[in-house]
Amino acid sequence: MKNRITRSILAAFCAAAMMFTMAACGGSSSSSTTTTTDSDSDSSAAATTTADGDEQTFNLVLSHGLAEDHAIHIQLTSFAEDVAEQSGGTINITIKANGTLGSESDNIASIQAGALEMAKVSASTLSNFNSTWDVASLPYLFESEEHYFEVMDGEIGETLMGLTESDGFIGLTWFDSGARSFYTADTPIYSPDDLKGLKIRTMDSTIATNMMAALGGSSTVMSYSEVYTAMQNGTIDGAENNITAMRDHSDVTQYYCYDEHTRIPDILVISTSTWNSMSENQQNILKSCAQAATEEYKTAWDEFEEECEADAIANGVTFIESDEMDIEAFREACQSLYDDLDTEVADLVAQIQALA
Repeated sequence: MKNRITRSILAAFCAAAMMFTMAACGGSSSSSTTTTTDSDSDSSAAATTTADGDEQTFNLVLSHGLAEDHAIHIQLTSFAEDVAEQSGGTINITIKANGTLGSESDNIASIQAGALEMAKVSASTLSNFNSTWDVASLPYLFESEEHYFEVMDGEIGETLMGLTESDGFIGLTWFDSGARSFYTADTPIYSPDDLKGLKIRTMDSTIATNMMAALGGSSTVMSYSEVYTAMQNGTIDGAENNITAMRDHSDVTQYYCYDEHTRIPDILVISTSTWNSMSENQQNILKSCAQAATEEYKTAWDEFEEECEADAIANGVTFIESDEMDIEAFREACQSLYDDLDTEVADLVAQIQALA
């Protein structure tokens, strides 16, 4: 099992949210190329003004729930700067970090209501709006990281990005969020038998809770912020998440077990109405910058994971590698989740498996 990687970087720029305005007629308008981040002020709708030529100027707000020192915030900041530069200042993005504009579901609802333009959300959140996105949360779907990348970078990934167009938003690109694995306060996990009787915190997802039932454990749904105390006082025996969770939970974790049951990407989404209001040139700039950010982030994420693992080892966490675990037993135990898939998701699963 290859080591996980990271980079600790701090990035934060303060800025106020931008108000919806229209340029006055006559003469050409100027536009700022400044890209800002702001975790405190409120979101506002996109501002469009007539720029030089026929293009409008778009002042967009992009929301996500992670801290400003997280690798994804760093990458989104770089993405926004590239977009501003390449668009000549006709697309300016203000980033709101730390969940200041609400949860991921709140962000999607705001996009649908026209109160927000962009957000970074988990694919698992998107399944609440289009059930075909459930495919991204199925356990042991991908044979390897390479298989996962091939799917998300290819035609299947492109199809997934367009699933929610009629719901008011589309995917611009995806970002690696690593593989989710089990970690526990005091129980090493080598096979599904080791999970029997354990209370494991999962996301609020039907697939996640069904997975735990199939593996013999008990799913406990709670917010991420509650996990540390719950593991500390024994309310739960462990949790499942990618290795970066060790930034917060290594003090109460004895074992991190690389079963890598799911690889759930993060998705950068944009309002359909905002997207359709842009010129073809502006759309191409956004798309190309987004795809470049995805490629850059693969390396940044790897570095981020590896640093988190090294810090956790230094803090006393024991890592159980995948070749020490009975991964086939985990796969077989989760087969029941594939038996009741609807036709559309089942067809997509078959396409994904054919690429392995």
